Amino acid sequence: MKQLDRKIFSGIGYVSLIFLAILCILPFVLVVSSSFTEENKIITEGYQFIPTAFSTEAYSILFKYPEQMIQAYLVTIGVTIIGTLLGLFLTSMTAYALSRKDFKWRNKFSFFFFFTTLFSGGLVPWYLLMVNYLDMKDTLAALVIPMMLNVFYIIVMKSFMGSIPEAIVESAKIDGAGDFKIYARLILPLSKPALATIGLFLALAYWNDWYNALLFISNENLMPLQYYLYKMLGNMDGMRKAMMGAGAVVTTSIPTEGLKMAMTVVATGPILLAYPFVQKYFVQGLTIGAVKG
Repeated sequence: MKQLDRKIFSGIGYVSLIFLAILCILPFVLVVSSSFTEENKIITEGYQFIPTAFSTEAYSILFKYPEQMIQAYLVTIGVTIIGTLLGLFLTSMTAYALSRKDFKWRNKFSFFFFFTTLFSGGLVPWYLLMVNYLDMKDTLAALVIPMMLNVFYIIVMKSFMGSIPEAIVESAKIDGAGDFKIYARLILPLSKPALATIGLFLALAYWNDWYNALLFISNENLMPLQYYLYKMLGNMDGMRKAMMGAGAVVTTSIPTEGLKMAMTVVATGPILLAYPFVQKYFVQGLTIGAVKG
């Protein structure tokens, strides 16, 4: 009877997960399908899962200047990789220091970090600091540094590291290991699930960021992908409105809706491919095999 109940429970679980997976995949399928649909069909018939009038016009416009698109991709990939690695390094080091009970000032530093989540200096002082004092206008540092540390990620990592048994750290100290060696050789390997999760969040944040580029980047060679697509869509809308203002007959030859869908595919496709490489760490135990009986 127990075996039958287990099979029924497993069957219900599999069916539920498959149903939820389909619900998650369908929106992206709709976006891909709409990006290959003619503009007039989208306007008259709406978005459809199977395109009734196949068209690649949106992608032709999107990749009309492939050099700029490739440059934007390279900037985004570089900023994402560098920012994620530096962010993980600083986040994990900060969390490790705050998780150590023998750190005398950990409560005061914790309050300092938490205080920044409640109050900020505002947009204007921040902009003046970045441009006038730090001289980061039109530099890649303006895209990397502002998002490198997130207090929420520090708190999560601190809680994760705080659950690691003290016996591991104490045994390493007895063997003569220093703090940095303990951090690098013991704490980081045991924190792979947290590092993978926070690393994915950081990578997503860097990949999707366009606001910092809007504030600090005017050089076209330093524009990330999201900001480049944002400007392209704005130019398309501006051209359409200018034609209407001049009294011209606006046809559906400008695939505004299809272009939006194509931009979504181009912007989200690569980052989706990175998820399977970190997904396996989400279900791993924290200290499996770390301490023996």
